[in-house]
Amino acid sequence: MKCEVEIDGIKYIPKQLSVDGCEYVIVRTYSAGVFAGYLENRKGKEVTLKQARRLWRWAGAASLSQLAIEGTSKPEGCKFPCEVNSITLTESIEIIPTTELARKSIAGVPVWSE
Repeated sequence: MKCEVEIDGIKYIPKQLSVDGCEYVIVRTYSAGVFAGYLENRKGKEVTLKQARRLWRWAGAASLSQLAIEGTSKPEGCKFPCEVNSITLTESIEIIPTTELARKSIAGVPVWSE
């Protein structure tokens, strides 16, 4: 799924899109948790993200909706493991487009590991 529009032979890509023209989103799943990444494909409940991070625990946002708009005000309280190149989520129940501010905020959270 390409996230671009062609009009009179000219391709347009919305500003917030960057990786191959795909939108950065937060996806909540039924049982695998919450992920942020570039929406490559969606077919029913199956979603494929590129450059995705699992949002294991977040702080500084009251909800995923707030996180998608404002990002986190407390990155030190977040637990976001390393990014994976691609992930397919088979039971997505919520897809929230993010702002550029939120994308940068999520990307700026240090990689959590134990």
